[in-house]
Amino acid sequence: MSVLLVAALGLGAYLWLAADRWRSASNAWQSQAHAQAQRVGELQNDLEAANHELTSARDQLATATTRITTLANEKAQLGDANAAAQQYVDYQKRVSAAAGVVADALDRCTDGQAQLITYLRTPDQYDAADLERYANEVDTLCQQASEANSQLQQELQR
Repeated sequence: MSVLLVAALGLGAYLWLAADRWRSASNAWQSQAHAQAQRVGELQNDLEAANHELTSARDQLATATTRITTLANEKAQLGDANAAAQQYVDYQKRVSAAAGVVADALDRCTDGQAQLITYLRTPDQYDAADLERYANEVDTLCQQASEANSQLQQELQR
């Protein structure tokens, strides 16, 4: 019986120590599980904050992209308007230059006609062939001026 009592006490002490170790290990694992759960909670909060920032950044990016597209379109429209204005200015320069040429040609025509009239007031002072040749030159000059004027008028009607 004493051997049994010693064996029972030894077994009881062993089981007591084993249970105590299991309790200690269980408490350690529980503490570690609580720490990990707390860390998971912090990481979830960090993830939610990062997702919120990402959503905000995406919204800002979409807004910026829309604004950039709008500005690019406005710039393109301004470029088109500037190109059209430049074409109009170029057209006006060409028309003005052509009008200057027409005015100069008409001026030479009227000067030639005035000179021809002066010559024809006293035709006996000049050679008839020279008068005829000069009259033909003035006619040609006036015809060219008239054609240039017609072309200018057609251009202006476009």
